[in-house]
Amino acid sequence: MVFLTRLEHFNAAHKLINPAWSREQNEAVFGACANENWHGHNYELYVTVKGDPDPDTGFLLDVKKLSTIIKDRVLEKLDHKNLNVEVDFLKGKICSTENLIVGIWNELLPHLPQQVKLHAIKLYETPRIFVEYFG
Repeated sequence: MVFLTRLEHFNAAHKLINPAWSREQNEAVFGACANENWHGHNYELYVTVKGDPDPDTGFLLDVKKLSTIIKDRVLEKLDHKNLNVEVDFLKGKICSTENLIVGIWNELLPHLPQQVKLHAIKLYETPRIFVEYFG
């Protein structure tokens, strides 16, 4: 089994807010991340697929094809967007990095070629904070 990882980058704004809570409770729980004027991140997205290399090419998957899938299915929806307002798969959810990574997984999964399986996604919100998801 071979694991192949593609790194992509996007920028997005959001705020952490539970609409059922008061402003004071949101600020108490989420701190500066509940800022009414939003805040942004430079996200780093690692997408890892797994499988067996094709005997004719030696590739698990052409990395250009993987990059195109990520760009078409995820980055177009997220890059330079307001996650709370503009991203369909986050509607009705708190825009945490945890919810974002699950949404990214669900966006990618049906579009990958059958010869590979989605193994993991790692999403860096900052250089010191990241989440991983294995489905």
